[in-house]
This record gives sequence, C-alpha cells and structure tokens, in this order.
Amino acid sequence: SQEIPFRFLKSVVGELRRAGLVRSQRGCEGGYWLGRPAEEITLLDVARAVDGELITLRGAPLDGLDYPGPAAGLPGVWREVEAGAAAVLGGVTLRSLLSGAAPGGLARTGAA
Repeated sequence: SQEIPFRFLKSVVGELRRAGLVRSQRGCEGGYWLGRPAEEITLLDVARAVDGELITLRGAPLDGLDYPGPAAGLPGVWREVEAGAAAVLGGVTLRSLLSGAAPGGLARTGAA
C-alpha cells in the first residue's frame, strides 16, 4: 500500500483523464483504463499532464528568466537540464517500465 490520500489520487487521475492518458466509466462495471496503449504513453506525457512544466524555478517557468552579470548564462543551463529530462522521460513508456526493462542508457550512465 502506498497510503496515497484518496482526494489527492482522485485529483491526479482527473488530470490524467483530461490529458487523454486514462479514460473512465461510472457505474457497477466502471473504472479507469488507459486512454492509449501502454507502449504509446511515456513518463514525459504523465509528468506534463500532472505537473505541466518539467522544470520551474521557485514556481516560475524557465521562459523569461533573466540573470544579471556572470550568471547571465544560467537560463541556457536550465533549458539544457529540461531538454535532458524530457529526453529521458520521453524515452520511457509505461510498457517498458512495467516490463522491468531498464530505460535505454540509464543503467550504464553514471554521474560525473
């Protein structure tokens, strides 16, 4: 058991439904189903459906960031971090995750 509060779970599932990642049916034979095949849904799809922007700084999106002086290059760094995260998450499907397959390159790539 993950002990996730029901109201929170209901909110997350609602966001996934609005994004078309799950569909629902009410009634005695109701429930939730994937909105697309598991091999077509990536962790990037899920992250964007639930959280919107992948990376924010103090709640602000990366667009429009401006740092003075020597830190002026930081917005480019944050965009590269976001692009890297999007590439990794976009390469992992629900099917590959549930099958236990290690996402491409993650198992052999270490921190510098």
